Amino acid sequence: MERGGEGDGPMKAMLKSELAAAAGVTHDTFRRWLRSDAEYLRSQGVSPKAKMLPPQVVAYLVEKYNIEVKMAN
Repeated sequence: MERGGEGDGPMKAMLKSELAAAAGVTHDTFRRWLRSDAEYLRSQGVSPKAKMLPPQVVAYLVEKYNIEVKMAN
């Protein structure tokens, strides 16, 4: 697996559950993490109930939490 956002091409939109799995945490734990990012998520137009995260939010979370995601070719 590669850490996304480091010259691997553009990040793709992901489900919260996919990103939680990539981080190796439960969906509930991931939701708790996102509470600290509520202001940023709102600024990006992401609802707390959204299941899909847009690419710029995925890139931000991957960087912040050092999540490794498998990048599609």
